[in-house]
Amino acid sequence: MKLTRYMPLKQVNKIILLILIFTFQLTWSQIIREKYIEKIDSVAEKAEKLRYKYPDSAKVILQQRFEQVLPKDTIKAIDILLRIANISGTNAEYMDSYDAFWKALLLVDEIDNEMLKSVIYKRLGRFYGYSGRKEQSFEYLNKSLSIDKDLVAKGVLEKGDLVVDYYLLSSNYREAEEIELAHQYIDSCFLYYSESRNPIDKAYLNFEKAVVTSLQGNKHEAIELIKTLIPWFNKNDPSYLVLVYKYWGDIYLDLGDLKKSEVHYNKALQNSENYNSHIDFTPLIYEKLTELYVRKEDYKKAFENQQKAKNLDVEIFDSRSKRNQSLLEIKDKFRIEKKKQEDLIQLQHIKQLEQEEEITNLQRIILIAVIVFLVIIGVVYFNYLKSKHKTEKLLIRKNKELEIKKAQELLELKNKELASSALQLIEKDEFLKTLKAKVKGTDGSIKTQEVNRLLRTISVSNNNNWEEFKLRFIEVNKEFYEQISSKHPKLSQGDQKICALIKLNFSSKDMARLLGISVESVHTTRYRLRKKMGLSRSTNLEDYINSI
Repeated sequence: MKLTRYMPLKQVNKIILLILIFTFQLTWSQIIREKYIEKIDSVAEKAEKLRYKYPDSAKVILQQRFEQVLPKDTIKAIDILLRIANISGTNAEYMDSYDAFWKALLLVDEIDNEMLKSVIYKRLGRFYGYSGRKEQSFEYLNKSLSIDKDLVAKGVLEKGDLVVDYYLLSSNYREAEEIELAHQYIDSCFLYYSESRNPIDKAYLNFEKAVVTSLQGNKHEAIELIKTLIPWFNKNDPSYLVLVYKYWGDIYLDLGDLKKSEVHYNKALQNSENYNSHIDFTPLIYEKLTELYVRKEDYKKAFENQQKAKNLDVEIFDSRSKRNQSLLEIKDKFRIEKKKQEDLIQLQHIKQLEQEEEITNLQRIILIAVIVFLVIIGVVYFNYLKSKHKTEKLLIRKNKELEIKKAQELLELKNKELASSALQLIEKDEFLKTLKAKVKGTDGSIKTQEVNRLLRTISVSNNNNWEEFKLRFIEVNKEFYEQISSKHPKLSQGDQKICALIKLNFSSKDMARLLGISVESVHTTRYRLRKKMGLSRSTNLEDYINSI
């Protein structure tokens, strides 16, 4: 089928979908396994044994098992992805961790499991916290808390299950330096803690409480609490001692005990190296050691630790580092892992990894092609909308210009009618003046009383003519009349007459004839009008009035 620029967008989408389905059907046959792999529990156990010494090998094992489990058991597949995310996160491989979290979240949406979704939101929230994106971190932690509260209300969970949510929020607020809120949430943890449900061991809660307590100024109380926790962490979670010794060293540094602080920082680094854990904390530890050696005036060691912190910071957090390259970048990471790893399990799966790499590259090529195709469609559609918008805008502008032109022509026509009417009034007044002169010059055949009455009628008619003219002028030039009254409220009726006649381009002579005064009186009135308006000598009265 040939695509044309006139093909409907829905039809184009159907074609793209068919291409992708056909391609995935072809490539799926390449990843069929020939050998039966152990059950999920045994695979997870092997990965857990390898994660501290060979984290990359552990991730490879879990990834392979994920691809086998996914079509059959979505919940187990999600569990594997969370394990991969956890291993990647503790080794500061944030892009891999991020990818695993979102894959898990998409799978949870498919099965609509609120409890699992809450777990992923918790892990995703802390992931954003570790990578310094606090706003997203709080967003997902609060989503998790909201889900868990709903499940408690429905009787699916107990109040003790909220402890994990409060614990993670406490850690987040502490890292955001909002100590009072951190203190409130850790207190809530102990308030709702239930030994029967045991959602999280109290050792983690007590450690968080110790850190918050130290930040509130109770350093010695925090130290005594941490001392009681060391045996438990040594037995149950020795990798977590990286954090314990780091914060312990911070407390001694704040107290000015540089010797003990140095010992604990070195213990934290040793634990990080032994367990390949919490790699992202090592730059912070080296920064603290830099501060410590500056206080000791050992500037050589201070400089060395500063360089280590800088190099690790670039390696872990810089977007140019290999561990944080974009997921869309085509990279040979499994081949790199092959060179780095000496583990027997890693060597046994080289062939399979190469096949997976080919599949990934093919998928990326298809994805790039689809993106390019969609971009082209988008550009064509955008240009069409732009052209349509431009045409509509031009039409609106022309219509507006035409309306303005019609309004101006109508205004000019009405002003011409006014001028004509005014001239008729002038002629009428001239006629009445002539009649008035003739009546005064009669020989007495007309009674004096009748003459006086006729003269009064002529004067009244003259005033009525002006009022009629004024009403018609205001009707046509309403905006002008309102503005002149607003700007110059002290103008008399005679001044307003002069302004109206100037607006109609009357000469001084015509004004004198219409108003029944001399030309000199008109000049005098114009001079007084300029003075009332506060115009300077350089300002032309006609130009000013016509500008209103």
